[in-house]
Amino acid sequence: MRGIADRARWMIMGLIFVAIMLNYVDRQILSLLKPTLEAEFAWSDQDYANMGTAFQLAAAVAFLGTGWFIDRVGLRLGFALGVALWSLAAMAHAVVGSVAGFMAARVVLGVGESVGTPAAVKSSATYFTQRDRQIALGIGNTAPNIGAIVTPLFIPALAVAFGWRAAFLLAGGLGLVWVVAWFAIRVRPVALDTLAPAPMHWLDIARSRETVTIATAKVLSDQVWFFMLLWLPDLFHRLFGLKQGTLGLPVALVYVFAAAGALTGGWLPSRFLARGWSVNRARKTTMLLYALLIVPVPLVMLLSSPWTAALLLGLGLFAHQGFSTNVFGLTTDLVPAARIGSTIGIAAFCGNFCSIGMIQFSAWSLRHGFGYTPMLVICASSYLVALGCIQLLIPVIRSVERRADEPLVLAH
Repeated sequence: MRGIADRARWMIMGLIFVAIMLNYVDRQILSLLKPTLEAEFAWSDQDYANMGTAFQLAAAVAFLGTGWFIDRVGLRLGFALGVALWSLAAMAHAVVGSVAGFMAARVVLGVGESVGTPAAVKSSATYFTQRDRQIALGIGNTAPNIGAIVTPLFIPALAVAFGWRAAFLLAGGLGLVWVVAWFAIRVRPVALDTLAPAPMHWLDIARSRETVTIATAKVLSDQVWFFMLLWLPDLFHRLFGLKQGTLGLPVALVYVFAAAGALTGGWLPSRFLARGWSVNRARKTTMLLYALLIVPVPLVMLLSSPWTAALLLGLGLFAHQGFSTNVFGLTTDLVPAARIGSTIGIAAFCGNFCSIGMIQFSAWSLRHGFGYTPMLVICASSYLVALGCIQLLIPVIRSVERRADEPLVLAH
């Protein structure tokens, strides 16, 4: 019976992986089809930035409620509703024909997709023991990168063959199929404190030192991720003159590295812990290594080959995903399972909301002739700053399996 239960847990993990992969397929289609849609609808860089801002703002505001929603309603129903909503929103892109219409579709997409992150992290804490949790987090954090690999490989070709509307309809339809599969599997949680929601005071959670720490790390790392996700195809288009049908391969290569980074982000601290290191030493050493790897990224502006640029940018996103996996791991170290959804939701709100500044700054920099250099410099330094903030707020990480009603330590 235990073997059957273990297999069911990893089947749940597989479904979560697919959901988050589709989440990123749906959001990335717009950036990959930018040259086509830009020509058809006469968009400016500012129009495109405003669409990205609409998505980020909607997702950020929704994150304030979706983490709490997942904690209260539960993973099964809450996750299914989120996937259904974002899938329908993705399909809606196929029937709009104006900047305002695309912005409206992006708003609904952002609201639905905000369910994904708190649901995925809470799943790791709910269905897996502490021994397996780091691996589950690493696998789960690989999903966005697989989505980011699959999308540039297939979407441009699909759009050329069947039209850009078909790309949105297919991706959204796959999400609705996922909802049916999600309800077909049931498994008993490992973390029993998630079965009956504990009394939670949202303001106390928001003010806790743990939440402030995670939110700060998310702000500094998310701005890099969302910048890359939104502007990376355009960077290859501008710097190397790659057209719609050819920019997919180097973009996909970048995200292959990102996927590897997510896997190593779960594996590396586990290896350090197995060697007898403390949680504090293992977690922070791992994060420092990733923070250093992204420092050379601005050198991409000096390169003449798109493939060399893809390798360097790939190293940067390898580092981002390794670091990001450990931010989620830090959350499970510090926060009891019953509060993880709310904590991640608040932190993700901060990360998404503050990323709007990076998106708008990118449009400003391009419009005024500064190119991509200022944004890449910000990318190179963000992770060292984030780790410094973590050290300042949590000098020593102590992983404790606390009761859901344990008092929180408020940040001053």
